[in-house]
Amino acid sequence: MKKNLLIFLWALTPVALLAYHFGPGQAGIAREEARSSIRAALDFEAGDQWQQAIDAYNDALASLPDTESAKRRQLQLARANARIHVGELPEAMLSMQHLLDETAKGDDRDLESKVRSSLASAQYYTGWLMRLELAEKKEWTEPLEKARQNFRLLAEQTAKTDAKASEDHQKNLEAVVRLARMDLSEVQALPLPKKCQGNKNVCSKCRGQKKSNKPKDMKKKEDARGASVGKRPDGKGS
Repeated sequence: MKKNLLIFLWALTPVALLAYHFGPGQAGIAREEARSSIRAALDFEAGDQWQQAIDAYNDALASLPDTESAKRRQLQLARANARIHVGELPEAMLSMQHLLDETAKGDDRDLESKVRSSLASAQYYTGWLMRLELAEKKEWTEPLEKARQNFRLLAEQTAKTDAKASEDHQKNLEAVVRLARMDLSEVQALPLPKKCQGNKNVCSKCRGQKKSNKPKDMKKKEDARGASVGKRPDGKGS
């Protein structure tokens, strides 16, 4: 009887291994693949190979289970920061804003602060580049005002818990205010920050984002107004 039981258990071993592989084991494999991609991304970042880092973060996100929401958001933030270095500042800023909207609904205050800090920096760089691209004042003041609000909030939130962090946020806040008050000639004389380098057509990208984010009914109204300018709907011109 004992011998028969051992034979039965031995016969079940492959089934148990398969069940583990396609169940908890598969999740473990996915996590290990994600860890490997994350290590690769960090190595690429250390060598300023930013596109390769982005690709590695994409691989990590593709491998990581959807249940790992906190880790996925950390990776999304790291990927967004990397995108700034390959000329995708407005796109990175938009991703950070969506990520902040998500994290603000949760209870991970540390991650929320990191996202807000990264977003504020992206908004600061965006305002800087928009000034250099000779955007209208109402355009470049918008990201700078948002950066000011975010850095001020961060400084206030950390005032009682982390004096060093609060001081850093306060310095960033002051830098935003200085940039907003500078004459254009002063901005043009400043050395371009590293994260700004390689970013072009920031104004047009931001305008495109604002247009695509407008409510549909507002878009229809603008289209209707535009129809009376230039060519008529019948194509005969005005």
